[in-house]
Amino acid sequence: MGFTIGGIRGTKEPRSGSRRRGRASERTTVAEFTGLWGWDAVPGARALDGRCSCGRDDCATPGAHPLPGAPELPAGATLDEVTGTWDQFPGAAILLPVGRAFDILDVPETAGRRALVRLERMGIPLGPVTVTPQGRAHFFVAPGAAAELPQLLYRMGWDDAALDLHGLGPGSHITAPPSDRGGLGPVRWLRPPALDSATNPPQARLLLGTLAYVAHRSPA
Repeated sequence: MGFTIGGIRGTKEPRSGSRRRGRASERTTVAEFTGLWGWDAVPGARALDGRCSCGRDDCATPGAHPLPGAPELPAGATLDEVTGTWDQFPGAAILLPVGRAFDILDVPETAGRRALVRLERMGIPLGPVTVTPQGRAHFFVAPGAAAELPQLLYRMGWDDAALDLHGLGPGSHITAPPSDRGGLGPVRWLRPPALDSATNPPQARLLLGTLAYVAHRSPA
């Protein structure tokens, strides 16, 4: 895989030790994304008190976009490569480009949690699922889903329904756990990645009927 996951040696640390451990853990997490799950990653902005770390007063998405000039780490990047990049951007959030290894089906968190229970009971193949502090659930699906979504909804008879269900594809980025998004708190896993699902996420059509049904019936 190109990297080794291990603990930090020693029983006593100076006062700055916890910070170093946090940074080491963050870099190991990024290396898992690139080396184990086969995802690209890029250092992202953070928000504090409504201001974005990118420095722009008129930032439209504070704490939720790649840092200007930050290099992208491709799938397969090693821990050494991750460390070399992240050391240039201390405190950066972990962002994942969408539309390459996966697309995203975006629904409200309540609907996402209910749909996840139904899908697991039905034995439907599932990929990773995250939940954001803004109350959105992100289902990882095979690339191309965002472009196909209108036609898929039409075929399933959901095209004229008022659905809070959206596709994210090429050009979008999601914040990866455990990074903060928009200064509102960390993104969390509802369903963490596994070797089979991370590298081969399901086709959107397998999930879409259940997601659309639950999103339609869930309160706004």
